[in-house]
Amino acid sequence: MSGFVDKSGLQVDAALAAFVEGQVLAPLGKDVAAFWAGFAALVDRLVPVNRALLAKRDALQAEIDAWHMARAGKPIDMAEYQAFLREIGYLVPEPAPFSVGTQNVDREIAQMAGPQLVVPVLNARFLLNAANARWGSLYDAYYGTDALDAAPARPGGYDEVRGAAVIAAGRAFLNSAIPGWEAALAGQPCEHLVARREGGFLFRHNGLHIEVLVDPAHPVGKTDPLGIADIVLEAALTTIVDLEDSVAAVDAEDKLNAYANWLGVIRGDLADTFEKGGKTLTRTLNPDRVWTLPDGSELTLPGRSLLFVRNVGHLMTNPAIRLADGGEIPEGIMDAVLTSAISAQDLAGLGRFGNSREGSIYIVKPKMHGPEEAAFTNTLFDAVEDLLELPRHTIKVGVMDEERRTSANLAACIHAVKDRIVFINTGFLDRTGDEIHTSMRAGPMIRKADMKASSWIAAYEARNVQIGLSCGLSGKAQIGKGMWAAPDLMGEMMVQKIGHPKSGANTAWVPSPTAATLHAMHYHAVDVFAVQQELADKPTPGLEPLLAVPLAQGTNWSEDEVRAELDNNAQGLLGYVVRWIDQGVGCSKVPDINDVGLMEDRATLRISSQHMANWLLHGVCTKDQVMDSLRRMAAKVDAQNVGDPLYEPLVGNEDAPAFRAACDLVFKGVEQPSGYTEPLLHQWRRVKKAG
Repeated sequence: MSGFVDKSGLQVDAALAAFVEGQVLAPLGKDVAAFWAGFAALVDRLVPVNRALLAKRDALQAEIDAWHMARAGKPIDMAEYQAFLREIGYLVPEPAPFSVGTQNVDREIAQMAGPQLVVPVLNARFLLNAANARWGSLYDAYYGTDALDAAPARPGGYDEVRGAAVIAAGRAFLNSAIPGWEAALAGQPCEHLVARREGGFLFRHNGLHIEVLVDPAHPVGKTDPLGIADIVLEAALTTIVDLEDSVAAVDAEDKLNAYANWLGVIRGDLADTFEKGGKTLTRTLNPDRVWTLPDGSELTLPGRSLLFVRNVGHLMTNPAIRLADGGEIPEGIMDAVLTSAISAQDLAGLGRFGNSREGSIYIVKPKMHGPEEAAFTNTLFDAVEDLLELPRHTIKVGVMDEERRTSANLAACIHAVKDRIVFINTGFLDRTGDEIHTSMRAGPMIRKADMKASSWIAAYEARNVQIGLSCGLSGKAQIGKGMWAAPDLMGEMMVQKIGHPKSGANTAWVPSPTAATLHAMHYHAVDVFAVQQELADKPTPGLEPLLAVPLAQGTNWSEDEVRAELDNNAQGLLGYVVRWIDQGVGCSKVPDINDVGLMEDRATLRISSQHMANWLLHGVCTKDQVMDSLRRMAAKVDAQNVGDPLYEPLVGNEDAPAFRAACDLVFKGVEQPSGYTEPLLHQWRRVKKAG
């Protein structure tokens, strides 16, 4: 440990303080003493507000718990239930009709529709890959995935049979997206042709660019009658660099690494060296792409995704900075100040490439419960702008619609940040976790697999788009949809995920650069902004279906059904927790109970742990049954990780932090704030790091 240094009454980890002063503030020419004094004043003013809001969460939950317990065994009367929620302030009055006033928003957010990546900030290689995923080879995406309906590639080098199928699929895409493309290659007019250069043609359709690269000498080009070597799609328009659910950052060391990587991509000098195929490779950020317009002038297109940074929510604290009372700083406040200070280097033109061309900083704020908490974020960002001497509303906010109180009051939440909002997104996994926890005392919940067909989810997804449109987000902000979690099932993704642009969402999350390239085709198939125009005048679904609690009324599951549900939850929980606790990996491809690799983060863990806690609370299962599932699934998870040299087995190590954390998440699940997993995960990860 580096020890702590006093900075205007704040006790700051010495290494973090040196980083902030030497690498963040110095290039900006900021007065160090003034910064720390302003930071301390900001903390003094806002920490009590932060704590009060968390106390209100607990108070509301206690009232909801009591209401359900008083009506145990009775069906929920929706009129009575809504009246109760209004009486306690859980539901607030709808704001008068309004339109958001956000200004200086980059085109990738406001005027373009396309995929969005989410990447853990602590993995530099993944971070670089995601930032570079603005452009992706369609040929590579088809060749290496099951999105192509053709026989798998034969081992031993390039398979020309599969290659021919890839070329045919690429042709079909071009024919659909840009009629006349073939004539353009022959020098004839094409309305979609934008620019060209030696060996390449640049087209644009639905606001997205497509590169057709011609090289008859290329191993692929020589097999193509027109010599086409590749089709490159503009894919991940935006990337969220995540400091939250996909990382395990529990102390000053972790946070410093996170901030350093964020600075690296903002400055443009982040690099990662690794071994692959017996070779040493170094990954860096891609340069911009330069084309020649018909008049001979140059057209420069960004070579990288526009970057958001996702801060931590209001709940967690971090020991990297200690307050005057000895407590830890709210991590969300620290993130807001330090990620914004780093981003200010972009605004000052200090980066190699630049991020925002409109002079904005983009922060995604997760896990806010209702409009008061959204208003607090607005106040916090005001204070950060004042501290860093930035114009008002320089810091933009993306609002994650992933908590029940936010969903039920979404228009009021948007209104609270109406002059800086650039993003709403449905995070249905966290949202399901909060659905279970909020109504924990109402009764046993339906099985996890049945949740997606629940009325509340359909209402939640539809309301998010409709409310976003009614508040004027179209053309000013993103309306987003959630993650496709199975990176190996690209064929199925191509069937299902087109539903997102069809719903009016102008972005949706994907798990990899390859998935971004494939999903980009959906935005050529669907003109999202035309869909938004069609939806603009449609009514917003009411509150009743959104507030319908997914209870398993009158269900009598068999012993086998209970065991299967517990096994499914336990396997997913253990598979994620063991990597989080033992290796500090917050997001990875974790095999599910059927050995299908899923991209897991804390959101899925929240569902599994809360669902088991709910069934345990209501007597659907016993503690012994839960332990039986945990022990058997520990053996399965061990077998699934047998090839990982860093893996520490669960079987035989029930007293180790990983297994104990998993048990705590279930058996202490009812008492966890909003059902969040972070407090227990952080506790046990620190135990593990301490040895």
